[in-house]
Amino acid sequence: MSVAGPPQDARPLWGKRREATHGGNHSPFSFPVRVYYEDTDAAGVVYYANYLKFMERARTEWLAALGFPLAAFEREHGVAFVVHRAEIDFLAPARLNDILDVTVEAVDRGASRLVTAQEVRRGDEPITRARIALACVDTARWKPARMPKPLQYALEAAI
Repeated sequence: MSVAGPPQDARPLWGKRREATHGGNHSPFSFPVRVYYEDTDAAGVVYYANYLKFMERARTEWLAALGFPLAAFEREHGVAFVVHRAEIDFLAPARLNDILDVTVEAVDRGASRLVTAQEVRRGDEPITRARIALACVDTARWKPARMPKPLQYALEAAI
């Protein structure tokens, strides 16, 4: 038994702010994800669609970190976010047991839409880059709805 502490790959996973790498005055939110066997394909690399799942998790944690946990937010305001468009570039493969950082940064918003820039990184190496456009919809009618004011104010500070 070692008293030196847990191995590097056993570190706990939770969201945090990442150092700015884009020259702006704020840093994107970062959420670590460990690659499990179920995330990989027959070639032993992360299956392409799973990057979208990682990004979804990161956006959910980002909103919670801003003070808007999704389930409570949807109940209180009667709105939800749906992906309207996704542009994604796959740059390098991730493999079993890699620990990836998935970033989220709000880059644009309107009355009923939000655009995020997201990256999946292994250390300093970008694995995937995406631009995800979200639409705010009324959950009773599934029609476009204005984003609630408290979230609009929080996003103004983030953009």
